[in-house]
Amino acid sequence: MSNVAKLATDALTEGGGILRLAPTWVPRSFLQPGRRLKLHPQDYYALGTHRGGIDERWFGSTTVATNEGAPDDEGLSYCAFGGEKFTLRDAISELGAEVIGDSIWGKYQKWPVYSKFFDNMGPIPHHMHQNAEQAALVGQEGKPESYYFPPQMNAIGNNFPYTFMGLEPGTSKQDVIDCLDRWNAGDNGILDLSKAYRLKTGTGWLIPPCVLHAPGSLVTYEPQWGSDVFGMYQSMVEGRAVPRSLLTKDFPEDKHDDNAYLVDALDWEANVDPSFKDNNYLEPIPVADTSAEGYMDRWIVYGKVKGEQLFTAKELTVDPGSKVTIKDTGAYSWITVQGEGSIGNLRLQTPVMIRFGEMTEDEVFVSEKTAQAGVTIENTGSEPLVSLRYFGPGACPSAPNIGDHKK
Repeated sequence: MSNVAKLATDALTEGGGILRLAPTWVPRSFLQPGRRLKLHPQDYYALGTHRGGIDERWFGSTTVATNEGAPDDEGLSYCAFGGEKFTLRDAISELGAEVIGDSIWGKYQKWPVYSKFFDNMGPIPHHMHQNAEQAALVGQEGKPESYYFPPQMNAIGNNFPYTFMGLEPGTSKQDVIDCLDRWNAGDNGILDLSKAYRLKTGTGWLIPPCVLHAPGSLVTYEPQWGSDVFGMYQSMVEGRAVPRSLLTKDFPEDKHDDNAYLVDALDWEANVDPSFKDNNYLEPIPVADTSAEGYMDRWIVYGKVKGEQLFTAKELTVDPGSKVTIKDTGAYSWITVQGEGSIGNLRLQTPVMIRFGEMTEDEVFVSEKTAQAGVTIENTGSEPLVSLRYFGPGACPSAPNIGDHKK
């Protein structure tokens, strides 16, 4: 048995099937931090201004952030046990189905999804994430993703709490080609072809690959596929130029100057869908009516991408003084956003401020067998204990479908 396998086995045993995770911080050189991730004010540029400000925290991640100049482990979640650390990726590689279950391990041989808090001061460029076939051309994986806007993280909306999504019905491919042709002329005008939706805390969206979107300035919980590919189609944001390399970085090199090819890469039907909101908007749906029992579990991310359930997520609220046992059908990554208490035999505490590199008690990963057997959560504080947890592909067959919140 390798050292990581032994450490991970011992950690699972002592944690009752639950791994304690350390915070994973990710900078973006082309974005401005929104400063709501609870990092100490002095630490948002802890990696240096040349790397950019920290505006993301990743959860349950076995995915590397593809940032220029980044270390090989940027984006990877670390497990903490016995004064030592090892990556969740290595733990799963060593223990496989013991952590994530037979179905996901058998099909993917890894944990193929992750989530993050995205926190920016303003909007970011209108962009898409490649689908699996497109990303494979450059040795990557495609990326569908989802959004949920936690009220606990959004006491302030920052500069632009609106997100442009898709393209207005009637837009032609030539209209978008013309925008890309104007890349170096200033603002290329692509937002003139799109529609902005006002973001509402406590709601979310499901965004398939190849659909344009320009996320606004609410802190966003984003369960998504384990990839960091994208193409930015907007040449200027808030007066700042966007390098064309951020449009082309995940397309074949011989297509970088082929604007027609770059536009054909968009899922045209999904982008100009006249029922875009109906087909992509999410509102929480209670798992059951359990408020009388001192807790409420709600689906916050659900639905399928091209007919396949790739990820789902729930929000659990436990009232002060209550103790509940929750059973789930798959392994999950958990982040606490309010309150204090315990999960299994591990303490939970929501930090007010975190120093870069400091350990916290708000994040864990629950193995599949433990999730299925049931995990006991207790609120030992004076306010609600609120957490977000996301699941891997196919793990929640009983999850709702898009539009079910209207029923």
